[in-house]
Amino acid sequence: MGNKHSRIIEILTERLPAECMIDASISGLKLYRVDNSFSRKPASYNSEIIIIVQGEKRVYLGDRVYMYDPSRYLVVPVPLPVECEAIVTDGPLLGLAIAVNPVTVGEILLEIDETGLPGDSIHRGIYTAALTADIEDTVLRLLESLSGSNDGRILGPMIMREIVYRVMMGENGFALQSLAYRDRKFFQIARVLNRIHETYHESHDVKTLAMEAGMSLSSFHANFSAVTDVSPLQYIKSVRLHKARELMIQHGINAYDAALRVGYESPSQFNREYKRFFGITPARDCMIR
Repeated sequence: MGNKHSRIIEILTERLPAECMIDASISGLKLYRVDNSFSRKPASYNSEIIIIVQGEKRVYLGDRVYMYDPSRYLVVPVPLPVECEAIVTDGPLLGLAIAVNPVTVGEILLEIDETGLPGDSIHRGIYTAALTADIEDTVLRLLESLSGSNDGRILGPMIMREIVYRVMMGENGFALQSLAYRDRKFFQIARVLNRIHETYHESHDVKTLAMEAGMSLSSFHANFSAVTDVSPLQYIKSVRLHKARELMIQHGINAYDAALRVGYESPSQFNREYKRFFGITPARDCMIR
């Protein structure tokens, strides 16, 4: 373990003395610590780059497993409901998550002297890549900038932009770049996914979503499944259930009101689907948490 890596662990340990996830002073940056391993369970990821500096996580999407640890980072170009597990061995799991903004991706691509465009292939909405020395160095500078108010406010966003750039130019970075190409399939599906996340409480008609993506219904289903590994209806249900869980656990809202807020008209249906998805009833989940 190099000096830079040890310093990153030291900074995160100082800022995260106990298990938690916090918003850093730099917008779009989250720091987190997990003290105990947990087995495979449903989770919801935002559009983000996640770097672990200690410990290991595994993410399951369909029949594929994505492992990330201090040697590999995880990129989720689009918001995705998945399953994940954490492995904690020597010391707590420590990491950071950097929000991915398609506008930033597009701005960076405009500044790059690249004449060729990637093919119009459809990518899964998740991938891992090797953590390079350049990215590790940039992560250290980002965390060190948090110690000074001016550094964090002025340099922090610039350093985060550098990380996004290095990830875009790195292994499998074409999937992240695809967020900027408006006439390409991945961008069209990504736009629909973001719309679902922003309006999860509304009624979504799959035919209308296909029209918004500029695709036929059959093409939309195929491309949507290729990115998310689930059907549009399954995705919408998963997003609503995760949002309801967040409302109950983080904001103390009861199960009945949470169900209504995320678009369920029938509390009994919400209870059934929640238990089937999370393996526990909404009321029981709130008591445990």
